[in-house]
Amino acid sequence: MNGFERITKALNGEWPDRRPVMLHNFMMAAREAGYNMKQFREDPEKAAQSFIMAAGKYDADGILIDFDTTLLAGAIGVPVDYPDDEPARVKGGLITDWEQFDDPEPVDISTNERVQIWLETCRLIKAHFGDEKYVRGNCDQASFSTASMVRGAQEWMLDLMMPHEKVYRLLDYCTDVSIQFIDLMAGTGVDMTSNGDSPAGPEMISPEMYREFALPYEKKIIEASHRHGLPYLLHICGDTEMILEDMIKTGADGLELDYKTDIRKVLRVLGDDMVFVGNIDPSGVLALGSRKLVIEKTRELLDIYKNSPKLIVNAGCAIPRDTPEENIFALIETVKNYQP
Repeated sequence: MNGFERITKALNGEWPDRRPVMLHNFMMAAREAGYNMKQFREDPEKAAQSFIMAAGKYDADGILIDFDTTLLAGAIGVPVDYPDDEPARVKGGLITDWEQFDDPEPVDISTNERVQIWLETCRLIKAHFGDEKYVRGNCDQASFSTASMVRGAQEWMLDLMMPHEKVYRLLDYCTDVSIQFIDLMAGTGVDMTSNGDSPAGPEMISPEMYREFALPYEKKIIEASHRHGLPYLLHICGDTEMILEDMIKTGADGLELDYKTDIRKVLRVLGDDMVFVGNIDPSGVLALGSRKLVIEKTRELLDIYKNSPKLIVNAGCAIPRDTPEENIFALIETVKNYQP
């Protein structure tokens, strides 16, 4: 059974021959291929080579194609900083005064160079692996997260305390941009789409706010993916226990959750209805932990989920650039050799 078949079975609630692994390792992949982040994000052939080499080296079942968290915000016009050897990051919000948002200009993200680089990377990887490995085209950030970058994180949180009509208009605007990327991504041949909506979790906003300002817009993005016949994964950072049942209502096919969310509670809520992707601590365990700790935490995840086929093993978030390769091998080997 190959990686594509394993992940497909997990999504369908069927038992594969062993648990599938999909690594969130774009920073590590670039480093191991000999590229800095500037070279990686500006050349689709270098980016594709990085992912392909990493997938072969670690024998991962799935490939998560990601670059940073600023693509859609940058396409809208948010100022973005591009360090040579770190992922891109926003420099500040675009809307300093809501009067600037009276009549927002429509944006066609297909004309954006970085969007095309991202898409071409996905095409190259899918063409290389065919149906050997499962390819997940991450579509950057969902609406709430993108809106927070457009407005500026601090100002956005204040806006939510006393929301007005333009708050909802911005969310609609960002949803349109996200759906554009989903539609473009579907044309690359990837097997699955996903988004992050990291600041929409309980560590930043209340569950009530999540239900009002994030969930309805995530649902529209997911419906767009499903119109193309593509499964969809939703990622939110932090401890998401208080919104797990709400996240199910988005219609996502799986949830990729942070290590801060208790695995037993995830299993209790998701059960066999939705795939769980995660959730090894990328920093404290994979990057900084011992091989022994990696094995212990991987076994803990596998033990808790031993009676459910709906699991894809991954880190809970992006794996740091300087993570030791022996720790990734330890994770992979533990999964391959696991016996309940």
